[in-house]
Amino acid sequence: MIVVLYLLIIIIANLLTTSFAPLIIGPFVVTLGTFLVGATFVLRDLVQNRYGRKNTYLLIVLALILSAISSYLLGDTIWIVFASAVSFVLSESTDTEIYTRLNLPIAYKVAYSGIVGGVLDSVVFVVIGLSPIGAGLIPWSIVPFAILGQIVVKTAMQLVGVGGILVGECVRQNP
Repeated sequence: MIVVLYLLIIIIANLLTTSFAPLIIGPFVVTLGTFLVGATFVLRDLVQNRYGRKNTYLLIVLALILSAISSYLLGDTIWIVFASAVSFVLSESTDTEIYTRLNLPIAYKVAYSGIVGGVLDSVVFVVIGLSPIGAGLIPWSIVPFAILGQIVVKTAMQLVGVGGILVGECVRQNP
């Protein structure tokens, strides 16, 4: 079930991003899909915890293909599809490798690896996909605010997921 949820959330994030205008939250510019992208890092870590690193990489490849196809079919420009694919591979792989190497309780592994993955995902996607380098949807003056907005939202969503993991561990230890 966790694998299906991971894949489904990636597709829904693409749908939200293409269907709705970005939100302006104070100085930040955030696409609606960003709220779900933060959750994908948590779910990917839970998949890795359950199925192992090798199977997680197979799932990342499948998720990449589904993401690219859904993004393209939803009408994203080739720059957005490309930026999404590059940022996805870099951030998910980085998250996977950090998660693998940390010898900490699961909640800390999820938090640390997800935050690094989320920052990488935000910078790469905004610069390649949205800035004048790529699709040119936002000017350079907005790029830092789009990156920071995505980082803040992804980190917040990951911390919500970490909170859920901590609550789950407390419940298991104290039935």
